[in-house]
Amino acid sequence: MKLVQIFLPRYGNGGRRFPASLFARERERLIERYGGLTAYTRAPAVGLWKDGPKIKRDEIVIFEVMIRSVDRKWWTEYRNKLCKRFRQKEVLIRIQDVKML
Repeated sequence: MKLVQIFLPRYGNGGRRFPASLFARERERLIERYGGLTAYTRAPAVGLWKDGPKIKRDEIVIFEVMIRSVDRKWWTEYRNKLCKRFRQKEVLIRIQDVKML
């Protein structure tokens, strides 16, 4: 099994919070395709990164889905669509091997 984690920004580049409906549509898309998901939305994670001398901060929502195999083409296209929908240069999608107990 594979665990796919999708890291989405809670706020746009201008500081405005994305509407809940935007996240709801992504949840629906993933549930329709993969049959379920886990969404970490109540206590958003905080992403920090260095941009020159400054430390930038971002609140993020994380969606997770379990998959049997990776369709790289679909995930690449989906990531590109997320970049457009959330108006981001990059959206992180991470895939890890998982062993079920």
